[in-house]
Amino acid sequence: MTFVVTDNCIKCKYMDCVEVCPVDCFYEGENMLVIHPDECIDCGVCEPECPAEAIFPDTVPGLQDWLVLNAEYASAWPNITVKRDPPVDAKVFDGEADKFPRYFSPNPGQGDL
Repeated sequence: MTFVVTDNCIKCKYMDCVEVCPVDCFYEGENMLVIHPDECIDCGVCEPECPAEAIFPDTVPGLQDWLVLNAEYASAWPNITVKRDPPVDAKVFDGEADKFPRYFSPNPGQGDL
């Protein structure tokens, strides 16, 4: 089992999760984070830390597409282990439905500097 970052992270990217992850399995895109499924140890400490409530265990029904997306982009985006400030407009997008088709960016974030 692994945890999965989902739609509500897009344009929010709060990064509280990266600060608590004991195995540094988060990877940063331009406007969201993903979890590497092969690195996640299923400890669950990230889930309650996410202010956007965008992280779920992969056992939740309907997350298969998100699991695939997390795996794909974790292999392409840089690792992030240090929390930074979220986007200034994160609260505006927090809770907006169906963000993926409108806002998802395949571009990498900066990762750890």
